[in-house]
Amino acid sequence: MKKINKVVIPAAGFGTRFLPQTKAMPKEMLPIVDKPVIQYVVEEAVASGIENIIIITGSNKRAIEDHFDAPNQDLVKNLLQGKKEKLLQEVERISEMANFIYIRQKGPYGNGTPVLTAEPVIDNEPFAVLWGDEFIYSTPPRLSQMLEVYEKYGGVVISGVKIEKKEDLKRYGIAALEPVEGNVFKIKEIIEKPEPDEAPSNIATHGGYILPPEIFGALKKVQPGKGGEIWLVDAINMLKRDGMPIYTVVIENGKYYDTGNKLEYMKTVVDMAWQHPDINGEFKQYLRDKVSKD
Repeated sequence: MKKINKVVIPAAGFGTRFLPQTKAMPKEMLPIVDKPVIQYVVEEAVASGIENIIIITGSNKRAIEDHFDAPNQDLVKNLLQGKKEKLLQEVERISEMANFIYIRQKGPYGNGTPVLTAEPVIDNEPFAVLWGDEFIYSTPPRLSQMLEVYEKYGGVVISGVKIEKKEDLKRYGIAALEPVEGNVFKIKEIIEKPEPDEAPSNIATHGGYILPPEIFGALKKVQPGKGGEIWLVDAINMLKRDGMPIYTVVIENGKYYDTGNKLEYMKTVVDMAWQHPDINGEFKQYLRDKVSKD
């Protein structure tokens, strides 16, 4: 079994739900207190022991590349003159924490397309996929928990998230499950965005994937599905029909943050600010005062 040493992060979407904010700014660069969303995703990969980061980009995504590049000398000079060494170390750390590769997305719309776009740099190896506009904040990191399952069982591993509200089931790929051990299940089928009454469970297999190189051949065979899009789940189901075992691990000690819509994004900002060591005290007091006045 080959070791996973690459993570693909799709980041080519238009971010239409955040217009006009995302007209010129990538949705993956929306700030969560003092870091953009995509930095949380990259930090999860690095904390899980993976340092080769492949980011699939599109038009108006240059800010992502600039963010993970080394700081320009004017900024370095400004921080040194202001004796802000701690900030300088932080911005320098961003570019040094991983090896970054950027590829422009080509092909039809759908979440399978950015994965297929990464094929030339995967080198026939298994790899991980994490979306660039959402993350799971957990201890240990989500991807680390997934890698542990992969190393034990192989196959395809997908992170599982328990969906609390029934009406939210139609937003995700929901799995029909067979218990394996503890929080690990074998997936019998994934139904993409089912109606709540038709969902086979309340576990969304979503957000993080460990995939074999065979996924590329499957993606090339996939026909446009719901909404006329190329769905990654259709390719995974194809592998399953060919005998590939598909597992999910329901992530422990974690919380899922979907920053792809306005309300969930604002909840994420509040949660992260609540925990931030520089501002959490004053921020908590502000929220308490706000609630008491309203």
